[in-house]
Amino acid sequence: MAKSSELREMSGDQLTHELRETQQELFRLRFQAATERLDAPSNLKKLRRDIARIKTIQQERERAVQSEPSEL
Repeated sequence: MAKSSELREMSGDQLTHELRETQQELFRLRFQAATERLDAPSNLKKLRRDIARIKTIQQERERAVQSEPSEL
């Protein structure tokens, strides 16, 4: 997965796409874990952190837009 600096360079659409892909991968790994076929359990933790990182960047951008003074 990308570092936070690489994620910050992405556009909003790219971040949304990356979030969707990461969530789907996490779902697949959880399903594998439930059926006891998971090879690397550490990947679950990595994906959860990646999702949190992406959501944090999205929230920062949203707050930055809201805190800008609106022009009349």
